[in-house]
Amino acid sequence: MIRINELALPLDHPTDAIRSAILQRLAIKDADLIQFTVFKRSYDARKKSTEIKFIYIIDLETRNDTEILERFADDQHIRVAPDTGYYPVAQAPENLTERPIVVGFGPCGLFAALTLAQMGFNPIVLERGKEVRQRTKDTWALWRKKVLTAESNVQFGEGGAGLFSDGKLYSQIKDPKFYGRKVMHEFVRAGAPEEILFISKPHIGTFRLTGVVSTMREEIKALGGDVRFDQKVTDLLIEDGRIEGVVLNDGEIIRSRYVILALGHSARDSFRMLHARNVFIEAKPFAIGFRIEHPQSLIDNARLGKYAGHPELGAADYKLVHHAKNGRTVYSFCMCPGGTVVAATSEPERVVTNGMSQYSRNERNANSGIVVGIHPEKDFPGGPLAGVELQEALESKAYELGGRDYCAPGQLVGDFIRGKPSTEFGEVEASYKPGVKLGDLFPSLPDYAIEAIREALPEFGKQIRGFDRDDAILTGIETRTSSPVRVTRGNDLQSLNTRGLYPAGEGAGYAGGILSAGVDGIKVAEALALAMLADLN
Repeated sequence: MIRINELALPLDHPTDAIRSAILQRLAIKDADLIQFTVFKRSYDARKKSTEIKFIYIIDLETRNDTEILERFADDQHIRVAPDTGYYPVAQAPENLTERPIVVGFGPCGLFAALTLAQMGFNPIVLERGKEVRQRTKDTWALWRKKVLTAESNVQFGEGGAGLFSDGKLYSQIKDPKFYGRKVMHEFVRAGAPEEILFISKPHIGTFRLTGVVSTMREEIKALGGDVRFDQKVTDLLIEDGRIEGVVLNDGEIIRSRYVILALGHSARDSFRMLHARNVFIEAKPFAIGFRIEHPQSLIDNARLGKYAGHPELGAADYKLVHHAKNGRTVYSFCMCPGGTVVAATSEPERVVTNGMSQYSRNERNANSGIVVGIHPEKDFPGGPLAGVELQEALESKAYELGGRDYCAPGQLVGDFIRGKPSTEFGEVEASYKPGVKLGDLFPSLPDYAIEAIREALPEFGKQIRGFDRDDAILTGIETRTSSPVRVTRGNDLQSLNTRGLYPAGEGAGYAGGILSAGVDGIKVAEALALAMLADLN
């Protein structure tokens, strides 16, 4: 197979133009091209005032691949296509009696369980929350009626925190074994649109993702796995530095010497349990800030120019970074084109925000987190759980500022920059439900974070015209950008001091989003499977 990189075509090219471009690029006849697939499609908007082009990566097969590769040996854009297929590393023996446990059924736990099931290891999945459809009802109850269900919400339940987000499926992780392609292929097999295999920033959207996740759950069960909801792991059985099983909230004990701990970044009670059981855990950096909202049309016009609204491009996104004078880095996080800001708390009397988009991305506003990076040594010294305690304090303060009814505190950007409380909205309408209480966001974050964000917003306005418009809305607060702890593991992917325990995904500090969490789930599943087989021998 041959791969062509950087094959440029006009935005409105006809379907057959790709084949013609391949023939021209390789100087071959139509009969010599056996097949081709689009591996990736992105667009170059740097010259939006003149022409935006699609940029393709194409994998193809010809009647004489060897001759073509030799002819283009000096062309860096024409190379042998890598093998992106997935090949299982193990197969469980038929007489295997012990079953691995997967704790958590977010993206990491989902792919860990699926990979184990496909290799014949019959995993037992324990999820503290509810199945996806009941979870959706519980989440809407908070947004519409201000009723929080502590174990079934944006953070907890089938699909994890990624379910109520943009369903973004891109990451900057290194992936030499192309596990990310397996993640994408499994999603497509379960009903996701095929375009996620090749567009540069794929997404599924929340409501489509619910059906995909439930289909994958049924495959795990059909392959011999068990998926159990409302099953919260409250303790670990550890003997002589080895995991021996787990204890559930109802007192049930499930024994296994192989446990994948695929916690979400909000499993604070589980972090405390791990610390109490002396499982090695340490504080790690994360970020805090606000959600910002603009009309999506403003972002489209700034990023795409005359091509704004083009159906092939969809809603535009952005990525912004500013290094403030006080030494802090301010950056955009989890940008949701054509989406909404959502209530994301999992604990009573606390307020947290997140962003969400549907597959269509056709809501009125764009939103993203505008956050400031913070570090254990400088900002929350005091032990492994100090970051958790900081998050809790900030979220409780936001609950107070929002009126103590799960409404969120908010402020217009112009007022925030000038240090003036906001009293009424402008043209931009806040999308956060149950509602936004305008006022002064200064008390909601540490002084250094407020100072850095105030400096950054006008600078971002120089990159995206109108980003710092007076009536853009800041909604507080964003605290759960990533896990505040790392459940540290060794090269064998097991806990540093608890053999058989495999910390994984976002909650353990090894992923940041659906794709990277899914990839990590595959990696730990493989490591566990190989360890089980080695122990049998």
